[in-house]
Amino acid sequence: MDFKKIIPCVTMENPIAEAKLYNDTGADEVAFFDSTATRESIDKNIPIIKEITSEIDIPLIACGGVRRLEDVKKLLYAGASKVCMNSAPRSDISIVSEAAARFGGERIIVTIDLTEVDDPIEYGLRLKEAGCGELLLLHHNSFPDYPEIVKKIRETVKLPTIVSSYSTDGSEIADLMSETNAEAISLYNLEQHDIMQIKQEFSKKGVPVNLYESQIDFSEFKTDEKGLIPCVVQDYKTGEVLMLAYMNEESYKKTIETGRMTYYSRSRESLWTKGETSGHFQFVKSLTIDCDKDTILAKVSQIGPACHTGNPTCFFTPLVKKDYNDTNPLTVFKDVYNVIMDRKKNPKEGSYTNYLFDKGIDKILKKFGEESTEVIIAAKNPDPEEMKYEISDLMYHMMVLMAERSMTWDDIIKELADRE
Repeated sequence: MDFKKIIPCVTMENPIAEAKLYNDTGADEVAFFDSTATRESIDKNIPIIKEITSEIDIPLIACGGVRRLEDVKKLLYAGASKVCMNSAPRSDISIVSEAAARFGGERIIVTIDLTEVDDPIEYGLRLKEAGCGELLLLHHNSFPDYPEIVKKIRETVKLPTIVSSYSTDGSEIADLMSETNAEAISLYNLEQHDIMQIKQEFSKKGVPVNLYESQIDFSEFKTDEKGLIPCVVQDYKTGEVLMLAYMNEESYKKTIETGRMTYYSRSRESLWTKGETSGHFQFVKSLTIDCDKDTILAKVSQIGPACHTGNPTCFFTPLVKKDYNDTNPLTVFKDVYNVIMDRKKNPKEGSYTNYLFDKGIDKILKKFGEESTEVIIAAKNPDPEEMKYEISDLMYHMMVLMAERSMTWDDIIKELADRE
């Protein structure tokens, strides 16, 4: 089943936090839009886009200030899944064909501003021929017949289409999607939206959206005599166990409907949504039942600490422990990288890391090259033991290079995951 996508825009005031919120509350994609962007400010936005994409799991559309092929490259390399152009193609449509040829048309969106384009259908056809993969149609508030205009463009041009709305009313937004039958809607009102609430309005009006849906009915779960089932809660990224709580059928259904973990309080004998008083919400990433169907495992995005004591997890009091090696390779890499970044931000006298940063990129590259050669030499040695020392040196210098160029392990992991 094809779902209609909801794409909220983030503000320049707090784009990272807003993007994270939309990611957690059900947005299908998120748009970073800088209406004042120039070639210079695109460079200023690159670190913001990198940080946003490190925090979210959904595609990011980068919009604003795209005038050259180089701008497209910078935004995509920063982590954007798609780039949206506005005025540049009207001046020279070759930017679309060049970008589509190099990066793929599916990553190129072009805006058709209905207040500035005399013949949107003809322009849309030219964009399609140039390789554009998606259209964004602006200014529906200026046209009473906007739904009909959208339908004509979609039927003639035959490209996926995003409509736009400044409304914050879920019912109005759903009506616009129903009337236009567009593939997606971009929300330009910069008030924060609860996307799951909007999706519920879509569902009521028969507009297909991507909602949570339980694969097994609650009646099949094995509950206790009070109709409760325990739920183990785990951080979806780190795997850390955060807490244990209980659900009844009502809280389970509300969790699926809202996307926020809702439990049954045995002491208060009532439902409670985690975070409704503290702000420390838990947003659903997945719910899994165990083999006996008597325990739920919830993987969540946790906002703030999970425990009412202020601890990150409720499991912080040791009882029994035997020494064992619980080293996680990724944790080690991140810990070393964090120390390197700390040296960069807070120089320490006598630090070799700071010596490299002070000497600059050429010195760092020279050392990286030397260590690469050392690894090759060690690999030719019949005894491979030396390799671990040389590879460790190489990894360290590689992380210094990453830090110098503001690249993180998350960037590398995401790229490797995309190659699977």
